Amino acid sequence: MKAPTARQRDILQFLGQHYTTHGYWPSIRDIQAHFQLGSTNGVMGHLHALERKGCIHRIAGTARAYRIETPEGDIPAAPTPTSASPAENLLSIPVYGSIAAGYPDGLESSGIVARLQMDARTASVRHADKTFALRVRGESMINAGILDGDTVILEQGQPRDGDIVAALIDGQTTLKRFVKKQNTTPFLRAENPAFPDIHPVSELLIQGIARSIVRKLA
Repeated sequence: MKAPTARQRDILQFLGQHYTTHGYWPSIRDIQAHFQLGSTNGVMGHLHALERKGCIHRIAGTARAYRIETPEGDIPAAPTPTSASPAENLLSIPVYGSIAAGYPDGLESSGIVARLQMDARTASVRHADKTFALRVRGESMINAGILDGDTVILEQGQPRDGDIVAALIDGQTTLKRFVKKQNTTPFLRAENPAFPDIHPVSELLIQGIARSIVRKLA
């Protein structure tokens, strides 16, 4: 892959930041205004160059939809806003601090520390009033594609075997995979062989089921 220029790296970062914040890609004029470029032709030139260099991939059959190639993998294409997708359909998802993706800890939520603006389809949730987000601390879920520093979108609900959940286990919180086999007590499993399974001594409460993640570009 041929390296992008400094300006192209800036545009690539802006694409990712805009997607993370809004849940959809910026328009050509959004990019032009942000970088104070003289014309939209300049924007298109940079986007075409990024495509040629393999940094972004246009999604066939859609407008303003890309995949960004990063060392961690692709950032998926967001749904393109249309007249059938008004702004009022965007969710304002509260971020309640962080959660350990390692050994459980007793740190409590510090309340709403931020909000994510995202449509329900991108967030993969059905009930806006049951949706919240937590920032991930730790590496116990890396084999599930959840990395330290990611923000995980969760929805309250009844977990099924294999769901990734935010759980309160014996008074401590953690992000793990929920395991429930027939005739056995449910327990939590990491997605990193360096971390053991966690079996509750007295209490296992599921606070939310992971639906999607948001990752910032480095």
